[in-house]
Amino acid sequence: MIYPEALEELISEFMKYPGIGRKTAERYALYTVNHFDQEALDRFSQALSAIKSRIGRCRICGHLTETDPCAICQDPNRDKSVIMVVESPKDVFTIEKSNKFRGIYHVLHGALSPLDGLGPDELNLASLWPRIQQSEVKELIIATSATQEGEATAMYIQRVVKNMDLLLTRIGYGVPVGTNLEYADEKTLSKAIENRRSF
Repeated sequence: MIYPEALEELISEFMKYPGIGRKTAERYALYTVNHFDQEALDRFSQALSAIKSRIGRCRICGHLTETDPCAICQDPNRDKSVIMVVESPKDVFTIEKSNKFRGIYHVLHGALSPLDGLGPDELNLASLWPRIQQSEVKELIIATSATQEGEATAMYIQRVVKNMDLLLTRIGYGVPVGTNLEYADEKTLSKAIENRRSF
């Protein structure tokens, strides 16, 4: 099927999203054309533009935020002695929904994956070491996914911090092996946090 050029361009843009194939992109593009009036398109366009102009990374933890530092890092009621290391901002949002964790976070923005060209220098790791050494951190919780990449990342962090004076733990049972944290429900994550183990 040959679409008009403008529609084909929109389909191509939708296909850049992870998990969106040609058919889904076509459906999204056709829905946009058929159901969005100019006002709705303007709102959609403004929302997309705002993502880059208003949202950045927290200079302390790396989480997505509109303020710097982020609300979690600024919160005086958070336990600054416990840092949970996660792979993505999505993990922070998921864990926060569980209301079981009152510490602070460190977002890596990925996991070690040599095949994808992701080594330690490509992750937000360089800022983690000074955070541990220059603050009152007593526990570091590794909450990377139970995938090969997540486990490799956890082992790398373990090697780097093994001689530092802090408790190193790994989230416990409840999160199935091979599963990304973003797909775990709040109860499962609550159990995983509660049952974390020495690492």
